[in-house]
Amino acid sequence: MTFDTLRSLADRAALFAALRQDQLIGAVDDLGEHRWSVDLAADLFTFAAEADPSRTLQATPHLIASIAPGPRSLMWAWALPEQYDVTTAERLRAYGEQHGIAELSESEVPFEDGTAEDTASAIMDLAHIVGGAATEITGLSPYYIANIGDSRAVMLLESPLPPLSVAVAVTALPRVLSGLTMQDPRASVWDLARLAGWRLEWSDEAFSAAVVSDATGTATFRFDEQARIAGIESTLTGA
Repeated sequence: MTFDTLRSLADRAALFAALRQDQLIGAVDDLGEHRWSVDLAADLFTFAAEADPSRTLQATPHLIASIAPGPRSLMWAWALPEQYDVTTAERLRAYGEQHGIAELSESEVPFEDGTAEDTASAIMDLAHIVGGAATEITGLSPYYIANIGDSRAVMLLESPLPPLSVAVAVTALPRVLSGLTMQDPRASVWDLARLAGWRLEWSDEAFSAAVVSDATGTATFRFDEQARIAGIESTLTGA
């Protein structure tokens, strides 16, 4: 399966998801060298500093899917034999059934054949697609991709990260945008505002610019003729 619909969902959430991943990376980097552990039965995901294991960042994990190279397939968490809380994964299933999306409503979904190297790359690519699509559907973020042998487990994390603000986003955007590819950047900016809970106003009927704002400031995204981000201007309050 090509997962085109999931790609579209993930692309719409791409900017918000990338900014939330950037927040998580920053928080985890503050621990220095670290390790992670997860206890799904106890609903606990922990990043712990190697030098001082008492320094931790803890989150509530929501297992979404497992992607394995052996069967070359994605297995949704609600179909796994283990008995975990899969309420969040069930939300994706319900969304798939409501909108007729087979990739979300079938318990196990194969991905295309390829070489061993292709498989490793395909698994990681698919894991990010699943994480982005899950963020788009549920609004939960960030997501985390856990290496379990050659397989990957995709989880959404409820963490102590602060909500994404305009001020934080504006600071991170130059770094985030340099490594991000979006099929429809204008739609991703709109979705960023929706998922972050910001206000958004279009500057004109041609949607040539979007003005987003919250208590920390205002940012104007300007778009070129191909709806690409051509510039960002901001006024921050310091809140």
